[in-house]
Amino acid sequence: MPILDNLAKAAKDFFVEDEHRAAPATPPPAVPAASPSPSAAPAAAGLQQPEQRHLDHIASLLAGDGKDFIAFTKMVKSMAASGMSGPLLYQTAFNAFAAVTGQDLPALLASAEQYEQKLGDDRARVQQRHREKQGQAAPLKGPPGPVVQLQSQEKQLQADVAELTRLLADKTQQLQATQQQLQAERQKADAALASYELANAAALADLHAHRQAAQSFLAK
Repeated sequence: MPILDNLAKAAKDFFVEDEHRAAPATPPPAVPAASPSPSAAPAAAGLQQPEQRHLDHIASLLAGDGKDFIAFTKMVKSMAASGMSGPLLYQTAFNAFAAVTGQDLPALLASAEQYEQKLGDDRARVQQRHREKQGQAAPLKGPPGPVVQLQSQEKQLQADVAELTRLLADKTQQLQATQQQLQAERQKADAALASYELANAAALADLHAHRQAAQSFLAK
């Protein structure tokens, strides 16, 4: 039967890894649209897409074992591309997923929660490191970052200008150069954080949307 053939194909596509298969040009309308989390930091001006290194980092965080919620969401998307939608899509995907993995609904939803927590913890770690780079927090370990070092250098140069008036011209030039470097490092750190936030928010929103849909369509 055609529908059984589609189901078998979707399951096969999902549990047999194929790194060379291209993703659909646009997400199918049957799958809930993911929207960025309202808690995400605003993106830097002009930034439309996260950097590839941040996408790769998020992908590594979401690399599952083929028997968890990540695998389930991939199966949902694969079946949605075949024309399924709504409760039928999620129920059919769950039935196929459970048959292959032996996972029940509580375990599936717990897996989704673990991935959301994983993304949240990683975001907190990146934000803490960003504050350290910006000199807003002392490093938890290791030497201070370039921004903190430049801030310290700026203060020392300001003291030198006040104390050694005869070297005012020379010290002022050094101060201005240091401040320019400081601003550049801050902008670089802000751009990197904004890129990471886009990647993290998109992945978290996608997980959350699928989790809510799974809870709504599957939980009794």
